[in-house]
Amino acid sequence: MRKVMRKARIAAVLTWIYAAGFGVPAVPVSVYLLQHGELPMFMDLFPMYGGPWDVMEDRAFVTLLIAFFVVLLAAAWVAWLAWKGLRAGVVLGLALLPVEAVFWFGFALPVPWLFGAARVLLYALALRSLHQKPG
Repeated sequence: MRKVMRKARIAAVLTWIYAAGFGVPAVPVSVYLLQHGELPMFMDLFPMYGGPWDVMEDRAFVTLLIAFFVVLLAAAWVAWLAWKGLRAGVVLGLALLPVEAVFWFGFALPVPWLFGAARVLLYALALRSLHQKPG
């Protein structure tokens, strides 16, 4: 059970880091977009959350940003369940990843794909360990 907990806890920490790094900024980016009519730039390199969806009307785009924020709140809560060693946390953590991936694509976010791949592996290994009978 200790190995299951370790894998689930690492996945949880990765989820919290990613959720803080990409979910929290969605709110001020939404405010900026509504006030200025354009996305803010990230270190003068590229527009934050710019991607295939940034051609939408501002309010529709903000709605998607807020939806992403809510999905990441759910992912953070599910990570807490996984941290506690609950099977539901591991299963829901895997189930939320495809929903998150839709947003990664729509906002052209490359880094979350790396976090997602690690989380899939860790959650899957934790789930597999949960199914193994002690022997």
